[in-house]
Amino acid sequence: MAEHIAPGGFSCPVPQPPGDRVLLSHGGGGRHMQHLLKEVFFKHFDHPLLAERGDSAVFPSMTDGSLAMTTDSYVIKPLFFPGGDIGSLAVHGTVNDLAVCGARPRYLSAGFIIEEGFPMADLVRIVDSMRHAADEVGAAIVTGDTKVVDRGSGDGLFVNVTGIGEVVVDPAPAPSHIRPGDRVLLSGDLGRHGIAVMAVREGLSFDTELCSDSGPIWPTVEAMLREGIRPHCMRDLTRGGLGAALAELAETTGLDIELDEAGLPVCEAVEGACEVLGLDPMFIANEGRFVAFVAPDQVADALAVMAEAHGDAAVIGEVHEGAGRVRIVQATGLARMLLVPTGTQLPRIC
Repeated sequence: MAEHIAPGGFSCPVPQPPGDRVLLSHGGGGRHMQHLLKEVFFKHFDHPLLAERGDSAVFPSMTDGSLAMTTDSYVIKPLFFPGGDIGSLAVHGTVNDLAVCGARPRYLSAGFIIEEGFPMADLVRIVDSMRHAADEVGAAIVTGDTKVVDRGSGDGLFVNVTGIGEVVVDPAPAPSHIRPGDRVLLSGDLGRHGIAVMAVREGLSFDTELCSDSGPIWPTVEAMLREGIRPHCMRDLTRGGLGAALAELAETTGLDIELDEAGLPVCEAVEGACEVLGLDPMFIANEGRFVAFVAPDQVADALAVMAEAHGDAAVIGEVHEGAGRVRIVQATGLARMLLVPTGTQLPRIC
C-alpha cells in the first residue's frame, strides 16, 4: 500500500478583523496584481529595500560585502511537468531571483504545506529534485518547515523557498541603474515554461515534446560578470513573462523601452500553440530566461556569453527617455504600445 501524508502539525487560524473583506482570486494578475502590491504589501511593508522593487533585496552584510535575500511560494499545477516539477521549479525560481541581482546563491530555506493524503513517493521525488537543483548552483538547503493541512484544503502541495546570496558585483544590478541608450538583451526563447505546463494540463500534443525551460540562470550571469560585463539591470521572466517584466521596469524608471517585435525569439511549438489558443508569448512565463539592460559597448560580449548557453539569445530593444511606456515596433514599421492584461493568461504555472 502506498504511503500518504497523515493529518497533523496544524496551527491555529488567525482571527479575521471585522469590516469589509475583498475576495482575492488566485488567477489575478496584471494591473490588479500591481494594485494589490501597492495598496497592501508596499504600503504596510514600507522599507527602502522593498521600494527598489527588485527580485531580491540587496543589503549590507554584518561583515564585508552585501547579501541578497528573496522569497517566493510555488503553487503550480500539475506538480510534475516536462522538464521539471514543483521542487526543481521552487529552487530555480528562487536562485534566479538572486542571480539577476548579481548574487551567488548560497543558502536556502524550504517550507512545505502538504495536504493530508499526499503520496509519500511523490514527496520524496520532489524533495530529491530540490536537492539536485540546489547542488547545480552550489547552494545548500539549510532550514525549513512542514505543515500538513486537512484533505481538500491544500491542493496537494505548496512550497515556499527563501534564498540568501552573496552579491559579487558592485554596484548590484537594479532598476535605478537603467539608462537611456541601454540595449535590452534576452537570454533565450519566450513562453516555453507556460506552454509546456499548459500542454500537460490540457492534454495538448506537439510534433516534438516541448519541455519547460526551468533551470538556473546563475551560470550564465556568473560567466558575464567574469568577462567584465556589468549589466545595469536584470530581470527573470516568471509570472507575466517578458511583457510584465518590461512594463514594470518602464513604470519604475519612468523611461521608455522600445522593442523590435521581429527580433523576439519564439520556438515553433510555442508560436503555434499561441496562435491556436489566442495567447501572446510576451506574457507567458519562462523559468530559465532573463533580460539584461547593458551599455552599448558591452552588448557584443554579453550576447556572446548568453548565446553560448542559449543559441537563440538576442538583442530585442533599446531604452529611451520617455514616460514609462513599452513601445513595440512591428515588422511593418508600425508601432504599438504594450498593454498589460488585467489578468493572467495561464493560471498557476509558477
